[in-house]
Amino acid sequence: MADEILPLLGINVINNVENDEDSSSSDDDDDDENDVEEQNIDVDEEKEDDDENSNEENTNNTRRLQSMTFDTSLPGTHSYLGDDLEDISGRTIYDEDGLVSLPLIKLPGMVLVPGQTIPLTLFHQHVVAMMKEVKDSDKTFGVIAYRYLENEEGSATTANIGTTAEIFSYKDETDDQTGLSSASLMAKGRQRFKVVESRRTNTGILMAKVKILKERMLPDFLEGARPPSHCKFCCNPVEQDPMEQTAVDREGKVIANVSYIKNRQINRFTSAHYTWWPPWVYKMYDPESVVQRMKQKLNKWNETLQADRLTNDPIELSYWVCQNLPLDDSQRLNLLSLDSAVQRLRCALSIMEKCSVICCRECKTHVALTNDVFSLSLEGPLGAYVNPHGHVHETLTVYKSQNINLMGRPTKEHSWFPGYAWTIAYCRRCTNHMGWKFTATTKNLTPQKFFGLTRGSVTPGMQQADELTDGDTWMPTM
Repeated sequence: MADEILPLLGINVINNVENDEDSSSSDDDDDDENDVEEQNIDVDEEKEDDDENSNEENTNNTRRLQSMTFDTSLPGTHSYLGDDLEDISGRTIYDEDGLVSLPLIKLPGMVLVPGQTIPLTLFHQHVVAMMKEVKDSDKTFGVIAYRYLENEEGSATTANIGTTAEIFSYKDETDDQTGLSSASLMAKGRQRFKVVESRRTNTGILMAKVKILKERMLPDFLEGARPPSHCKFCCNPVEQDPMEQTAVDREGKVIANVSYIKNRQINRFTSAHYTWWPPWVYKMYDPESVVQRMKQKLNKWNETLQADRLTNDPIELSYWVCQNLPLDDSQRLNLLSLDSAVQRLRCALSIMEKCSVICCRECKTHVALTNDVFSLSLEGPLGAYVNPHGHVHETLTVYKSQNINLMGRPTKEHSWFPGYAWTIAYCRRCTNHMGWKFTATTKNLTPQKFFGLTRGSVTPGMQQADELTDGDTWMPTM
């Protein structure tokens, strides 16, 4: 018994076995090894087939991206709002952890993220009057999401996590016949906040006292354990000074110069061996390591997202990921409620590990694959757009979709993507509105067709769906 356990512990054991026993056991081992090799070959072949399929899909997506002739800067201009919007300059930044009184706008199915652009078309007279006052003061208001509960009463809940929006483009108009005013504007998400208390004014404006949430960066956990002699090895490999070696002949003439970066045996995680935890534990929460893991995952998820061009700042990257992943309202609000960019990225990575398809929110029917997601805008594959009636749709662009039916004929009126006509698309199984199919109106425009799925109608297909608690991010409606 002891002889069998010792090899597992890495201890060499001397076997006093006869030669004939050795030969017979070696023959059995060879047979077992051959069986294992055959099984490994089969597994490797299956993996190679999967890799070939994924590589083939990524290659097709890359070719589509390279052949794209559409100007990706056009969707961000929101030209369908008109070209007579007035640019507004200036910037308002509130103190973190401070209390601020803000006017709020509740939008169904819209969870604004810092850095995201939101277009609005307003018709309610008290909201238009409020926006005029905001434009003339600090140009900042708050955006919170609300949703209807699936119960007999049909009541609604409002999120208590929101984002400040700063107006940077604005216009208002007054109808000569009716005397009613309307406003069109574009605003940028700035800072996260949590609603402390709210009230309705006499004019019907929702005012709230909010607490500006602070961004908390994790410290360098190994700083106290790292010897001073290790500090010079803690730089990024890209920032290391290259070393040179010169090759000369017998006469002393230079043949070649070779520049290289030495692979150091000591890095910024080596001091973890002086602590209770191994280096991989610290890498799980290291900002640079988490950012690189996220970029690798984005490239593996879909190469057309061009993750290498994204920022290395963990805060900005966490917001970009939060904005462009096809998350439902609860998932996005839970990410926004986290004060650490590293934790937001780690949670997003966990979701991406489990998500491979995009499903209808109502009946969970598969409508698209994550490999079909692509960016038709500079801001990313998912952007906010507003229709003529003032409803904001966050729309995810995908090359192709399945289990979708179309209704009506293509029209170019009020198209969010210039040069494309849209057709209403709904789920084939439950008839839930899923978005639109966009078709190019000219032959020289590529892609010739794609789908825009509204985020409020889709949900990521999770292999093991985690139950999310909404108690910290939703509150009774006001």
